[in-house]
Amino acid sequence: MPDGTMPMLLRSDPEGGVTTLTLNRPGQRNALSHALLGALQDALAAIAADARVRVVILAAEGPVFCAGHDLREITSHREDPDGGHAFFEAAMRRCVAVMQAIVALPQPVIAQVQGVATAAGCQLVATCDLAVASERARFATPGVDIGLFCSTPAVALSRAVAAKPAMEMLLTGGMVLADHARAIGLVNRVVPHEELAAATASLATGIAGRSAHTVRVGKAAFHRQRGMPLAEAYEHCAAVMTENLLAEDAAEGIGAFLEKRPPVWRDR
Repeated sequence: MPDGTMPMLLRSDPEGGVTTLTLNRPGQRNALSHALLGALQDALAAIAADARVRVVILAAEGPVFCAGHDLREITSHREDPDGGHAFFEAAMRRCVAVMQAIVALPQPVIAQVQGVATAAGCQLVATCDLAVASERARFATPGVDIGLFCSTPAVALSRAVAAKPAMEMLLTGGMVLADHARAIGLVNRVVPHEELAAATASLATGIAGRSAHTVRVGKAAFHRQRGMPLAEAYEHCAAVMTENLLAEDAAEGIGAFLEKRPPVWRDR
């Protein structure tokens, strides 16, 4: 815990349908310890079942967004009887579970990146549905520099940006500036540092004002179709849109558009 009393993950009460999860290990550069990953996993499971939450912001305390896995914790397990194998495997599995939970979460997740995001921290940003970055933000997958290729971060990174920019980051470990991260598609927006929280909140609030049912259906369809061949993707999404058209909110939204009035969402 940061000061011995504060939790390593903070969760705000939903306000206007938006809740914020804040990584709170600034003294450890918000490194993803086994415990912090567990806290994230538990928080995401609770949010998935919370109808009050329509959008999630993932933020961090301190100057670093997230430095990736906790290398001190990893190193400490090299003295285990198996050389750390069981712990390493458990750590990777828990990290993978957290990333998959973000993708599977019914609500969109927006990364609010105030500083450096490296290795699994960069993976977190790439995994989130959207990302808003401060002009001070930096990104890297520097595992190659320490003999540990960022293989699991590569999964998210290669799905967020094109192959060649992703491979350049993975093979060189070089730091990517915020504007370049936007250019390659790793983040959506870059804003002045002092405007980061407001810009992220504005984006989140705008999405929270849409039908939660529609957003939930759309997020699930988007992620599912990405792994399909073109014809199968169209077949799947055509079926999703057909069912979406039968929903109450689609009838309300189309009716409101035709009648030139604001829609009243029922989230079903």
